[in-house]
Amino acid sequence: MGTREEIAESILKGREAGESGQEPTVCPYPRASILRTAWVKGYAPARRARETDRAAD
Repeated sequence: MGTREEIAESILKGREAGESGQEPTVCPYPRASILRTAWVKGYAPARRARETDRAAD
């Protein structure tokens, strides 16, 4: 289990990956990790926002 700091950092790393257009397979955490869940929580909305911005162009 991750500390609050590790979870917050994972969310930020996921957001950065989503905003930069990286694939979800770059997630550095194992499947059963709470840090992976946090990473996806940051990644998913950032990726959706990026795709929406791209579609509007």
